[in-house]
Amino acid sequence: MLNNKKNNAYRTIGEAAKEIGLINKKNGHLQTHTIRYWEAQFRQIKPHIGAGKRRYYSPKNIDLLNTIKNLLRENGMTINGVKKILNDEKFDSIDANTNLGIYKPDIETTLSIKNKIKRISKIIKELKKIKNG
Repeated sequence: MLNNKKNNAYRTIGEAAKEIGLINKKNGHLQTHTIRYWEAQFRQIKPHIGAGKRRYYSPKNIDLLNTIKNLLRENGMTINGVKKILNDEKFDSIDANTNLGIYKPDIETTLSIKNKIKRISKIIKELKKIKNG
């Protein structure tokens, strides 16, 4: 819990940044600009905008921001890669505690990936044979 607020309370952009760990390690400043950028990139982030254009983030938004942060920073994904995952109807749920989105590819996609891996492995073996003489 942040600032003794209830879990279902809305957070300001600064509180949201602090809660998900968007803090500049060098100077300790909150990276609220990152959240505003992500809002422009990901249509799923929908803060309530109140008087004076202040943003207020629901717990669902906080979970989504945390998932986006982890996919981008810990998993090294690109913005477009995260967009594809979030836009895919197979993206069933978000688990902020494990920082995982549960993505279920269909059988055809899985088999296609496995076949590509086999072909690449075969090519690598052939190249090693050529290299070693």
